Amino acid sequence: MRWFGGSGEVQTRSTGKTSTGQRTSRRSTGFAAFTRALADYDQLSVLDLGPTSAANINFLTGFGGRVYNVDVLRSSQDREFLVRQEDGTEALDPQKFFSENLDYPERHFDAILCWDTPDYLHEALVKPMVERIHKVMKPGGILLAFFHTKDAGPDSPYCRYHIVNGEVLDLEPRPDFRLQRVFNNRHIENLFKGFSSLKFFLARDNIREVLVVR
Repeated sequence: MRWFGGSGEVQTRSTGKTSTGQRTSRRSTGFAAFTRALADYDQLSVLDLGPTSAANINFLTGFGGRVYNVDVLRSSQDREFLVRQEDGTEALDPQKFFSENLDYPERHFDAILCWDTPDYLHEALVKPMVERIHKVMKPGGILLAFFHTKDAGPDSPYCRYHIVNGEVLDLEPRPDFRLQRVFNNRHIENLFKGFSSLKFFLARDNIREVLVVR
């Protein structure tokens, strides 16, 4: 499916389900830094890894260029990516998954919105996803990711992020996914060890925001 809006082009492969929670607003220092950086790119190419929304599309296409969307978490639930093991159990096959997801040319994107996908994604996909992101990002490209701290608790809800403006996000709680893990700073640094730099922003709501430069 392909949409056109604003001054840019949008390409999306999946959509989310119906809203189920009351939205709350939060000011994001990391997103503000990400937004400021977008103005420095010509012919901007952005990848949004969360469920798409009209607000996100309108905001990102306002910078011109192209915006792509892949709901990685939703796609990871598709049973077509499961393979049967020798003991009869089924397991998610990363190679099969990434043959159909994030299959973009190398050095294609200037910016990627990862949101908090790594915290909720199946363990077998986290490291391969970051490796694939590194491959499809341009040198000097930027990525924004959110990570829960241990104080957030195991029942911290998965949220869909809606862009309000250049520094405010609306969070829409959804029951679709459960928190899988909590990364500390060292884990995050190891996860993005192939990138050139990381900048951490610690928010008051037990979210660690990370701006990563390829």
